[in-house]
Amino acid sequence: MKKPLSAPDPDRGAKLQAFDRLLTVMDELRENCPWDKKQTMETLRHLTIEETYELSDAILEGNLNEVKKELGDLMLHLVFYSRIGVESKAFDVTDVLNSICDKLIERHPHVYGDVVANDEETVKANWEKIKLKSGNKSVLAGVPKGLPALVKAIRIQDKARGIGFDWERKEQVWAKVEEEMSEFKKEFNAETNEPIHPERALSEFGDVLFSLVNYARFIHIDPEEALERTNVKFIKRFQYLETESAKAGKKMGEMSLAEMDEYWERAKTIKE
Repeated sequence: MKKPLSAPDPDRGAKLQAFDRLLTVMDELRENCPWDKKQTMETLRHLTIEETYELSDAILEGNLNEVKKELGDLMLHLVFYSRIGVESKAFDVTDVLNSICDKLIERHPHVYGDVVANDEETVKANWEKIKLKSGNKSVLAGVPKGLPALVKAIRIQDKARGIGFDWERKEQVWAKVEEEMSEFKKEFNAETNEPIHPERALSEFGDVLFSLVNYARFIHIDPEEALERTNVKFIKRFQYLETESAKAGKKMGEMSLAEMDEYWERAKTIKE
């Protein structure tokens, strides 16, 4: 059973007051602002996705002040959807909050019940089993179709692991990576280095990426974060190339690869 909180939250009143203020501001905007009046769940959808990515950027940059701002933007979107829910007579913010509280209590029987779970893997396994009992036809049913492919691969593998469908050792996973790489290479002509069957090469390349995501999980690396950090690093180095070559009176597109590589190597020596 759950233990009582170690200490009451002395700021709980201020937090509730701030949330109430946000709900009030949202109501006022919805009734008085031409732009806010016009919005629907469909028009807000892409903006919410954008705000989520902006939050992700702030987290990766370690900018806590920006994290605070982006969380506020997302909070606004959440109460905006809830306000639209009221107008549609479908739900309100009370329903939203009680729904997530009920789900969290149900999915944490080791905190709110008599189930024992002393490690993260057991918690995840219990979570997936409860979801199946709740009516989900598949463990993978909760993976959103619209997720970017890399993130989707991570979630698929994580959920499969939750019910025990996984490799036992990382060495087995690396052997799978090498196997998939070998199969991918076989799809190319040894002389021209062109795909023999483009569709099969595409499929085999997907298998390579999927197996690498799997291996990353075993060595506790987030492949999405790893790739994004490399993207950011490439952008910084490429922009250095652009800036410094321009100072020397050179133009991108007119420089040789060897000239550009000189600037690239210089960029690599700059502390990230």
